[in-house]
Amino acid sequence: MTWYAVHLLAPFIVGYLLGSIPFGLVLTRAAGLGDIRTIGSGNIGATNVLRTGNKKLAAATLILDALKGFVAVIACAIFGPIMAVAAGLGAVLGHNFPVWLRFKGGKGMATAIGVLWGLSWPVGAITCAMWLVLAAAFRYSSLATLGGILIGALAAWYFVDWPVALGITLLVPLVWARHHANIRRLLKGTEPKIGQRSAAQAA
Repeated sequence: MTWYAVHLLAPFIVGYLLGSIPFGLVLTRAAGLGDIRTIGSGNIGATNVLRTGNKKLAAATLILDALKGFVAVIACAIFGPIMAVAAGLGAVLGHNFPVWLRFKGGKGMATAIGVLWGLSWPVGAITCAMWLVLAAAFRYSSLATLGGILIGALAAWYFVDWPVALGITLLVPLVWARHHANIRRLLKGTEPKIGQRSAAQAA
């Protein structure tokens, strides 16, 4: 293994370990709500935590999931932008496939948002703004997520150097792949809109 690969692996592992902290599971258990993986979609993200009926807990999960991506990037940014990108990718992969939960985690959008804000605040702001616009226009959280991360990746090629933009672009398939069930429902017209109750809907 080359020297450069070793130095990329270290921040990636740091990011992965931070990203794999299952805040949704920890918070719901601490609140006496049981195992979040046994309700709704079974995911550990904020959308599924919201299905417990506890909005404050869902908001806390959203913030903490975003923070772990942000912290991973900022902690490794002192070693250079490429190291920060490696940490960010590791954080999203850690959230999606946490080793502590047999690699069954969340869908990565909140953590990806934190990564984007850490790498480039304009890109993070654009992604969040596009999520809000798409959510308001179409009332599909999943569609807003898919569109928001895609627009954010396109914006990255304008705001940051190409190595960082490439890393941000790699977030798109990481998030989209975890939304495969949502994409199928969107195509079939069966995806529940924001505010509709559906225990089967994926986070």
